[in-house]
Amino acid sequence: MTVRNNLLTLLTQKHRQHMKLTLPPQLDSTREVIDDDSRRIIIIGANGSGKTRFTERLVEETGMSMPVFRISALNALYRADSTDTLEGSVDVLYEAATERSPFMRSDHHTQFERVMALLLLDEVLHLLLHKHSGGRMEPTCLDRVISAWQEVFPDSRILRESGRLLFSRKEDDSAYSQMRLSDGEKAVLYTFGAAVLAPEDAVMFVDSPGMFLHPSVMGMIWDKVESLRPDCTWVYTTHDVEFMTSRVRPDVIWVRGYDAEAQRWDYAVLPAGTPLDDEIYTTIVGARKPVLFIEGDGTHSIDAKLYPLVFTNYTVRSLGSCNKVIEATRTFNDLNSFHHLDSHGIVDRDRRDAHEVAYLRKKRIFVPDVAEIENILMLEDVVRAVARHFHRNDDRVFDRVRKSVINMFRGELKQQALMHTRHRVKRMVEYRIDGRFPSIDKLEQHMADLVNALRPRDIYNGLVRDFRGYAEGGDYQSILRVYNQKSMVGQSNVAELCGLKNHDAYVAAIIEILKEDSPEADSIRRAVTRCFGITDDEASAKLSENSISEID
Repeated sequence: MTVRNNLLTLLTQKHRQHMKLTLPPQLDSTREVIDDDSRRIIIIGANGSGKTRFTERLVEETGMSMPVFRISALNALYRADSTDTLEGSVDVLYEAATERSPFMRSDHHTQFERVMALLLLDEVLHLLLHKHSGGRMEPTCLDRVISAWQEVFPDSRILRESGRLLFSRKEDDSAYSQMRLSDGEKAVLYTFGAAVLAPEDAVMFVDSPGMFLHPSVMGMIWDKVESLRPDCTWVYTTHDVEFMTSRVRPDVIWVRGYDAEAQRWDYAVLPAGTPLDDEIYTTIVGARKPVLFIEGDGTHSIDAKLYPLVFTNYTVRSLGSCNKVIEATRTFNDLNSFHHLDSHGIVDRDRRDAHEVAYLRKKRIFVPDVAEIENILMLEDVVRAVARHFHRNDDRVFDRVRKSVINMFRGELKQQALMHTRHRVKRMVEYRIDGRFPSIDKLEQHMADLVNALRPRDIYNGLVRDFRGYAEGGDYQSILRVYNQKSMVGQSNVAELCGLKNHDAYVAAIIEILKEDSPEADSIRRAVTRCFGITDDEASAKLSENSISEID
């Protein structure tokens, strides 16, 4: 096929053909087949997982039965040490054009330059054809690129002048060449041009689609690229989470590993339309071990520092809020057939009663037997381990800490009971309010009855009795379970009693101990895992389905 014909065929769009892709062999030699009309496929995988080799194999095998085309902004802008030998590629088109057309220079080395040259050649060929045949002139490849460019960059203009392209800003009369464009602008221009030059009904393999592009415009740009070629199937290889979530209903191929000797891959296919957010995508890509979702900011929170050193067989990921942890754990486990990774969550107790804790554990969410994360630092075995590490008498240290915490709790007993009452009433209202009322009178009656049914004073009085019993009986563990007081570490003087300066030094000491292979580290780790209802045997292995049922 001549260059002219190859270029001109792109001016008409054929009806989209049904697409079927056979994927490379899995570890057991079986092959998955993608057979649908989504026309968007995303290949993801952590660095070193083999996703690049997977893509190369897919390009090779797909090219045996249908046209394939590569798009890589990185290669196009900076790499000219090799050429793309695929039939219909930019390099093949360019080489053919230099041989057959007197209008084409042969000293363009990068794909970016070659795409620009091919667009201008197509323009010349159209003008000659129009002059010869007359009639209405159809839009050229360059026309389509310029139109797309100005939609994405409305303040920028592309000018045709003496066989070259010039660029200018609307507020500036000066024009400049394509070589003065930013890398991001070059990447967009190259991608638009390459897209319109690709063969009809091609499978478009795009490497790192987010390269050089700002996240704020990346989705819009690729929407435009895809709209230029609705006849094509788009296969993206990336680890850019933001790009992945910008595509509508893609099929996702997660490449988990690669057997180089056997030329087989460990991968899974996630069907189009499966809802995933950024956090889940990120976790799937990066996780090689079971996943543990936790609260906190992932940097400064105690959770993020402590739990990875306790649950060493897990990939620990901080999600911020309790609700995010619960939702991510649910979603991740719903996708177990895709990633085959175990997943659990950890949330603070936050005045939850035994019923709420049991419900969450059935959802694979672990709740500690203490009121909040700071209380874990105050567990008896944790305090004793730190004291021993710094050569203090652990009996004496813990006895003073226990008395201090009990006295603190006794002084705040009624306030703590009131906060627990408020939480329980709130939960009961959420559970018991029925939104289907035929009239406002019925709603008012329901609310009036609800006050009598809730009996908040009875709840409060019961909690006060229980809490007094904990204080009078010296029940330290029960106090840790219900006492929400973030300043407990500081007010108890546990740091000073262990020979440390302050709260931060005490936390840092626990973290450093856990990094060691020592009896104190083992003691702290056992104390924390037992706080979650996990046995000693389970603590050294990944949490299993059986462990959940045993805990419940």
